[in-house]
Amino acid sequence: MQRTRNFLRSLGLPGGDPADLPSSTKRFPDGAQYRVEIPSVEGPEALEAVYTEADARGVVIHRVSQGSGGMLLTRRELSSIGRYAHARSVEVSLFARPVAAWDTGAASVATGGGPFAAQARGTEQLVHVLEDIRRTAAAGIRSVLITDLGVLTVAAKMRAAGELPADLQFKISVQMGLANPASIRLAEQAGADTYNVPTDLSLAQLAAIRATIDIPLDIYVEAPDDLGGFIRHFEIAELVRVAAPVYLKFGLRNAPNIYPSGTHLTPTAVALSRERVRRAEIGLELLQCYAPGAIGSKLPAAGLAVPKPVEELV
Repeated sequence: MQRTRNFLRSLGLPGGDPADLPSSTKRFPDGAQYRVEIPSVEGPEALEAVYTEADARGVVIHRVSQGSGGMLLTRRELSSIGRYAHARSVEVSLFARPVAAWDTGAASVATGGGPFAAQARGTEQLVHVLEDIRRTAAAGIRSVLITDLGVLTVAAKMRAAGELPADLQFKISVQMGLANPASIRLAEQAGADTYNVPTDLSLAQLAAIRATIDIPLDIYVEAPDDLGGFIRHFEIAELVRVAAPVYLKFGLRNAPNIYPSGTHLTPTAVALSRERVRRAEIGLELLQCYAPGAIGSKLPAAGLAVPKPVEELV
């Protein structure tokens, strides 16, 4: 195997997953090692619930993300979300939809069709996803969640050409599924601004990825049931040390998948959002216990894709 390991090294890739778990020296622009993300924040009411709960618990939440997509929010709701997040100097990342799982094809729901679900199916759906990104950006949102490598590649070219705002960030979803240094480096080269790694990667595997790329890693420290249901709170200190800069992402086990969400599910979305903040408080208590010197970002923080009020858009 040594020849193959040496060839990987010649490409600037690790020859293996480092057993010694080296500390990452990479940081966010403000020098911090970690930030906190609450996912599945579905709608304006859930967003307000997150920050009401965070204020009550003294938890700093830097970014929230959402899974139903900008396409299922009205212009009024998009504007409300953008204004609220702008006022608090926090990032909101909205899913770029639709993808195959919501399309009329059957492959994504077949027994072996899981890998197809998050892909843009055909040219027309590629156009639809890019149009959703345009609509979301036009409402002032400055971060979108992308699952498909083709969507990422084209969206990055649109950003470079001025078809999308230059400050729009591309947060890559765990559903893209790339799981090794070589493939995740492709996403970074294609224009990814942060990358959500698969939920089950070991510390050594994360260390190898961190050695290869510079963009922040998004890591579920508690994963939803349909993404494994792992609860890694006691690993947070090591995740921060090895993988910095990292977004600590607090999903929720034993909770329903509410995508696509809507007003019929608002009470559930609000309750789940509040509990995710509570889980974040627990996780950060453990981080403080085991790595009291770990540095988190203060708000406002450089590099966050904070929404722009629509009236400020050019």
